[in-house]
Parts: sequence; structure tokens; C-alpha cells
Amino acid sequence: MIMYNVTINVDHEAHDEWLQWMKEHHIPDVLATGCFRDARIARIIAEEDGGKTYSIQYFAVSMADYDRYIANEADRLRYETELKFGGRIAAFRTLLHIIHDTNG
Repeated sequence: MIMYNVTINVDHEAHDEWLQWMKEHHIPDVLATGCFRDARIARIIAEEDGGKTYSIQYFAVSMADYDRYIANEADRLRYETELKFGGRIAAFRTLLHIIHDTNG
């Protein structure tokens, strides 16, 4: 399994709008691509002056599913996020290969 992790720092003023938008729009849109089977959002526990930081985790069955997302969907979905929250969020992405999962 592949985990595509997007770590996002959100400024305090945009936080509530961003979190609602992620839950109601962005994450469902990413899952609707069919490239990922599940997603999680977690708040990183840390005191920060510059906003709140989250880990958004998307789970793909195979590298081919992830590659399909990057080739066909990622640019459009990133652009939508940039239009809505540009300058108020900072993101970086990490790709992980899960080698053991006790949940199946």
C-alpha cells in the first residue's frame, strides 16, 4: 500500500474555512478520483505561532493508482486549493510505502 501524505500549515485566520472545505469538498474530490481507497486528516500536535499544521493521508492500493492520480488529477486539485487559499497555506508532500498494516 502507498500513503501519500500532504502536510499543510494553515494560518489562523483561514483555519476554520480551510478545515470545513477539506472535509466537505477537497478530500471527497480526491477520493472521487478512484485513485485512493481511504483518507485521514490529523492535526499535528505542536505549538505554533504561524498557524495550525495538519497531515492529510491518502491511501492507494498500488503505485500505479498513485501515478494515475499524479498524471491525471493532482494539478487540477492543487490549482483549486491554490485559488481558494493561496498565500494562507503552505504544503509539502511525502510518499510512503507501507510495509506493515495491522488493519488489513
